[in-house]
Amino acid sequence: MNFYTRKWVRPEDLNANGSLFGGSLLRWLDEEAAIYAIVQLGNHRVVTKLISEIEFESSAREGDIIEMGLVATHFGRTSLTMRAKVRNMITRRVILSIDRLVFVGVDEFGTPMPHGYTTITYKRDRMTAENG
Repeated sequence: MNFYTRKWVRPEDLNANGSLFGGSLLRWLDEEAAIYAIVQLGNHRVVTKLISEIEFESSAREGDIIEMGLVATHFGRTSLTMRAKVRNMITRRVILSIDRLVFVGVDEFGTPMPHGYTTITYKRDRMTAENG
């Protein structure tokens, strides 16, 4: 699993208990996963289809730095399934894990669109002007 994006936990990200608000974390993770799906599917139009059970294992406090990791686990005809993990870089503890996030590539009308890929890319060659 590759961890690319890091976030600094700021006061506006906290809940009433003074720890990281789960909704903020899920918003960040959904955006990170959407960007990952866009690159992997070569389509800037993707939608979140499914997020499986979310297991919160620990939290973060103001000033902590978290990092988000994603890995593709399956390419469907129009979709990409991935697994996610978020960890606290300060405490070294896992904050949450999600076994399945599914994103679907769609056309300009919102109709699922076949992508033709079966493997992960580490290049940006799938993001071309003709795909945008």
